Amino acid sequence: MVRVRGRSRGRVDIAGVVCYRAGHRSRFFFKLHIWHGRRGEPKAFSWRQYRDLIVMTHIQLGTPVVWCWDNLNVHLVKELAGFAEEHKDWLQIFQMPSYAPELSPAEGIWSLLKRHLADFAAADLTHLTRVIKRKLKKIQYRPHLVDSCLPPTGLTMDDDATRPPDSASST
Repeated sequence: MVRVRGRSRGRVDIAGVVCYRAGHRSRFFFKLHIWHGRRGEPKAFSWRQYRDLIVMTHIQLGTPVVWCWDNLNVHLVKELAGFAEEHKDWLQIFQMPSYAPELSPAEGIWSLLKRHLADFAAADLTHLTRVIKRKLKKIQYRPHLVDSCLPPTGLTMDDDATRPPDSASST
């Protein structure tokens, strides 16, 4: 969260997806939720917006998706669990431990973004939104930056794990 001082209220929330697949370019997708501070306006992402992000990611990648959630309360709602159950043919969800940011490659993306915004002062919410989008797009179109977020987690890409087992080695 980047706070902005001034007359107007509001904030920009970001949901991001870091995608790795052996033999393919790493990908990063994001979605912004802008809250203008108006009465009755949703302040944060809803489960439907997360669902839409999952669907968009699946469509963009054109492959089944393994999704790793942290334990944010909206990630745990029964509607998302029901959605995952309905689409288990292409969606598999794993819950991360309660607080384990060191296991999430997305934390590396947020670190890069914060570094880019370190000396930035937004004039207003629109300016902040525009700069955040621009910085995230720069990260998005530089796969080496997305790749650099995986090693600090201790996770690795294993070509053999992504291949379907042949009949001789399946159990």
